[in-house]
Amino acid sequence: MADAYSIAELTTYIREMFEVNENLQDVWVQGEVSNMRRASSGHWYFTLKDADAQLKCVMWRTSTARQTVTPDDGDEIMAHGYIGVYDSQGVYQLYADSIRAVGAGDLYRQFELLKAKLEAEGLFAPERKRPIPTFPRRIGIVTSPEAAAFQDMQNVLRRRFPLAEIILSPTLVQGADAPPRIVTAIERLNEHAEPDVILVCRGGGSIEDLWAFNDERVARAIAASRVPVITGVGHETDFTIADFVSDLRAPTPSAAAELATPDSAELALGLRDLSDTLHGLIDDKLATLKYNVTASRRTLGHVAPASRIRNFRQRVDDYNVRLAVLQTGTLVRWRERLAARTSALNAADPRSILKRGYAIVYRSEDMERLDKAAGTKAGVGITIQFHDGELKARVEDKDSHERYKRTLF
Repeated sequence: MADAYSIAELTTYIREMFEVNENLQDVWVQGEVSNMRRASSGHWYFTLKDADAQLKCVMWRTSTARQTVTPDDGDEIMAHGYIGVYDSQGVYQLYADSIRAVGAGDLYRQFELLKAKLEAEGLFAPERKRPIPTFPRRIGIVTSPEAAAFQDMQNVLRRRFPLAEIILSPTLVQGADAPPRIVTAIERLNEHAEPDVILVCRGGGSIEDLWAFNDERVARAIAASRVPVITGVGHETDFTIADFVSDLRAPTPSAAAELATPDSAELALGLRDLSDTLHGLIDDKLATLKYNVTASRRTLGHVAPASRIRNFRQRVDDYNVRLAVLQTGTLVRWRERLAARTSALNAADPRSILKRGYAIVYRSEDMERLDKAAGTKAGVGITIQFHDGELKARVEDKDSHERYKRTLF
């Protein structure tokens, strides 16, 4: 036997089937209201029925507060929402977020026809959307000057970005005369005010109250604007043709003012952060440059001409000292060599030899030195050179000279 589901498991399975079905998460249902009950919590509980079936419905307090239609038993309405399952009772029901009187059905069909027409022309194409300027200098506003929405927008703009100039192009925003007035107000801003962005806004209301913004003339005026347009019409659940054509759709007029401007408080905080970052970068850069300058100065000190000149001067001084030492040593060696040669020369000087008891003998006739006895004839006059003078003599026969013992002169 197959395993059986518990009631909770089966109910959860069914609820998840509803939740994953996209067609059941965005539906409009038309029927007659019955069993209408307004709980003390602010929630609404009612049933929609027709001749063949009925559907339980619930609308939470957050949605009931925005409705311009309060249904009663027997009313024919259209309700928008999604289908879900109430686990405790095991029933599926519509969780509604918007209600329209059934009389609005014709308007809704007109809305869909115009939407399809303009979409086919490409007026809703994403590539047509222009970026909203980040820092608008001048902001044009198309709305009623008596509307509370205008005051709310001014408060938001002054708080967020008081530097921007606000230019109001007043217009009706409701009724049959409103569409041409809105068109004129948009054209007036484009032609004369030169704004950076235009806000087309009005507060909440019924579909009839907002119908001027579903007018084809208004849609084409927004598409033809020379500057970006932000629409903020009705509440968050309200969509108009103007919203599809505009460059940016805001859920409310106040939200449009916020989307059009930067927050000056956030800008100031961002500027402080950027300033701190910039100072840190500057300090780091200066520290790096200071280190580089110091390193370059040290390097330059090593290669600068002044340093090289100082080195050369010291080197010259060293060379001078070495040269003096070399010169002194050379002179000493030369002196010693001179002394040795002088001593040798003095030793070889005949006068020195004579002083030691030697004598030099010359032939007196021609003063030719006689260095041997052989060949010298008797009777030749000679001169004998001593270290302190000379003597004159004559050569005699040695034998007769010794025998006769006579003087020579």
